[in-house]
Amino acid sequence: MSEPLTPAPPSGSDPSEKGTARPPRLNLAALTAEELQDLLGESAAQRLMPELSQARLEGRPVLADPVPREQEYQPQAERSWGGTAEQSRQLAALRQELLTLGAVDLGVYYLPLISEVRHLRAMLLAPDVAVAVRWSETPEHSRASLPFVVAATLLRDRASGTAAVLSSTSALPFVPTQSEEIDARLHQGAGVAALLDAHRVQVSRHGRGVRLGQAEGHEQADWLKVYAAVRTLNHSAWTRRGLLVPDLA
Repeated sequence: MSEPLTPAPPSGSDPSEKGTARPPRLNLAALTAEELQDLLGESAAQRLMPELSQARLEGRPVLADPVPREQEYQPQAERSWGGTAEQSRQLAALRQELLTLGAVDLGVYYLPLISEVRHLRAMLLAPDVAVAVRWSETPEHSRASLPFVVAATLLRDRASGTAAVLSSTSALPFVPTQSEEIDARLHQGAGVAALLDAHRVQVSRHGRGVRLGQAEGHEQADWLKVYAAVRTLNHSAWTRRGLLVPDLA
């Protein structure tokens, strides 16, 4: 899966400098104008444009956040989640609706390696959907304050060129653009049932999904496998585009 990235202060340092290898960093100079605006907002993107134009002419990156190849999921003790009473109500309602639809609750995780929307409730919905309810306990802007749902399915047959289907109700766009091997679609404002219906339609257009939760006790591993695969597909695609630059210090 892809997460919204909040850029660190841009740096024009040369990634070829010798030192200890760190996770690659997002290269703002390689983003399209639309991706840049979605990531930073229109005003910030415009302010940065002169520096980006100069960097492109010189063939150097403008570095933002690190983008680790693997995500870290830290299990959290169950409690009443949400930064506000309204957000707590929304999270409880989303969980209950998913449980009513037959989803298995795998608990809440904290994602320390991303800059925002760091909380996630993992759920598994037979036969092939890994669901994530995402939210931020301390949102930095209004669009990130709304909890959203992500549904992901890996495909059994990749002959069509598509390896996974990803559907989300997020008000935030996919930035950077998802891998060409992922059929990623936003259903902003959709309810849970509508999202899952649309997701299943897209999966059926490509074939059948990889079945999940077949072995008792392996539900968490199956869920993690789906999102690790999505992240790997994106990491490879972004590297090919020049969006990820080695960060050597």
